[in-house]
Amino acid sequence: MSNYLHLVRWFFHPTAGVRSELPTTGVASLSERRRRRRALFFPATAAAETSATRRFPPIAPPASAPSGRIGLRRELGSCIHGESEVESFPEGASHGQDIFATDFLEIRAKEPSVHVLVIPGNPGIVAFYKDFVEELYENLGGQASITERGRLFSLHEQIDHKVDFIEQEFQHSEQSLVLVGHSIGAYICLEIFKRLQKKVKLCVGLYPFLTLNKKSMKQSAIGYIARSSLLSKGVSSFVSFIGSLQASVTRGIVRRLLGPSWSVTAVEATCGHLLWYHTMRNVLFMAMTEFTKLSEEPDWNFISAKQDQIAFLFDVDDHWGPLAHLEEISKRAPGVALSVETEGHTHGYCCTEAGSFWAADYVANLIKTKF
Repeated sequence: MSNYLHLVRWFFHPTAGVRSELPTTGVASLSERRRRRRALFFPATAAAETSATRRFPPIAPPASAPSGRIGLRRELGSCIHGESEVESFPEGASHGQDIFATDFLEIRAKEPSVHVLVIPGNPGIVAFYKDFVEELYENLGGQASITERGRLFSLHEQIDHKVDFIEQEFQHSEQSLVLVGHSIGAYICLEIFKRLQKKVKLCVGLYPFLTLNKKSMKQSAIGYIARSSLLSKGVSSFVSFIGSLQASVTRGIVRRLLGPSWSVTAVEATCGHLLWYHTMRNVLFMAMTEFTKLSEEPDWNFISAKQDQIAFLFDVDDHWGPLAHLEEISKRAPGVALSVETEGHTHGYCCTEAGSFWAADYVANLIKTKF
């Protein structure tokens, strides 16, 4: 472990206000990391394995996985919507009420000195981050408990949901809390930080989506679809059609469309959790609320006030978080730790094993340096 720390510190010094280009650490081969991660996995529940349970997954009680093992737990809740068109998952929900299942990925340490809460990007499916969470736990030497919490619905509801969770779960905890957000999750982390400034010690944004990129044609196209009820229904119907095919056919289509670099974890998460009509409708509804809110300027006053507790990782070619946004942050809040990833892992880092491992190394190094 001491040699590993020496290598990481040599490669990256998160000096405030300095852009850093980070190479991969090369600590272990992918095959060796796969072997170690298999030893970490603990199947807390077998939910969502069949087509029947995938659409209406059973609600499992909180799982008490042994320390050092990853566990999945699912909770049932409800949310009242006004005039939104978000649709209910199970039958029997009252008018205007949506029943949702919240998934947690957790690895608990025996005597943690810090708790890391990972906030996913849209579509908020925790299964995409399994490789990242496991590798982050291992890189922190078992000294941190890690929770990855996902849920769909509007951006405002996402923020309220995470704040409520933290207040309940960490009400009597004295552990330092680190927020790690990916994409829109980075924006959510900043909003959580605003409300819970005494609890949060570090806020990390991976490939952050903090404000609209008016030059991005992709964002314009997604926004146009998300604002149209007709187009949203059409896209969701097409996606659900692919998901309804024989499992092997669906996997083949997903593999062909997404490319061979995607990990088995990401392909299974796509096939088992994303390719459903109501899920895609909620993804697009979430996107619509994101684009509405993020048309505003970031809260520069808050970012500047907390700049020594904030870090952002950007990519050289990311339309969600272009380098122009990095330059703006460096001008407005020069104390924020800014880094640029040049290894080609892209915005969807969690969809490849190499990207998940690399991002986990980056976050682990930040936490070790901070604490």
